[in-house]
Amino acid sequence: MAASAPPVPGRLDRLSPRVRRLTAPNPGLMTGPGTNTYLLGEEEVAVIDPGPADPSHVAAILEACAGRLRWVVVTHTHPDHSPGAATLAAATGATLVGCVLRPDDGRQDRTFRPDWEPRDGVLLRTAEYTLEAIHTPGHVANHYCFLLREEGLLFAGDHLMEGGTVAILPPSGDLAAYLASLERLAGRPPAAVAPGHGALIADSARHLREVIAHRRWREARVVEALAAGTDELDGLLERVYADVGRERLDLARQVLVAHLLKLEGEGRARREPAAASPEAARWHLA
Repeated sequence: MAASAPPVPGRLDRLSPRVRRLTAPNPGLMTGPGTNTYLLGEEEVAVIDPGPADPSHVAAILEACAGRLRWVVVTHTHPDHSPGAATLAAATGATLVGCVLRPDDGRQDRTFRPDWEPRDGVLLRTAEYTLEAIHTPGHVANHYCFLLREEGLLFAGDHLMEGGTVAILPPSGDLAAYLASLERLAGRPPAAVAPGHGALIADSARHLREVIAHRRWREARVVEALAAGTDELDGLLERVYADVGRERLDLARQVLVAHLLKLEGEGRARREPAAASPEAARWHLA
């Protein structure tokens, strides 16, 4: 695997003999430098996560594919990952591969209509590469990672990101499912990770351990706050996420709800009244 330079929007980077990266011009709080679009192969090209339907980004993808685009693959249908797919398909007739979220949570790209939906373990093969679909629910229920078997490179979408942890936003985000997906990958760590945002992650085994440990640590802080008698969401947010800047507190609030729902599902926490929304309820240890 070639050393990876930090991603720069609009620049086409060669990451390995089979893989190129083109970063979309959509930097931000949630997207870092921008969404990474990956191109596999030269003769029968697969594009992974075409990103937003930005005309300059789509044009750059088409130029890099040189008329040889076969598949457009999406890890999940959040608006920073999949909207460019419809434009690419219309221009080239490429096959769209990915899963629609059912039921829709109101945060999805509704323009994405796959030609077929992968299942765990399905392979996309050409003479140049073999791509394995790995179902990794958690960030969202329809999330898939894709493993390039020849290089052990995992295209991780929003399951993993360089330099931080991803958001788990209920109701489609599920923290218990996310941890289970992380543990599954940790049991068979790839050689490296190509995240949806940020640079390549070379030591994937260490990174997976660190992300799992961070989630467990944050959960322990939730339990400690509940044990201390803090029962309202705002009070829990103040105690559990005291280390987070104000610009991220709205996001942290939603992830806190994911932690509480996980504890509730395990019988370790309860809400009062039981029928209240997670945001409005008072929370206690079970």
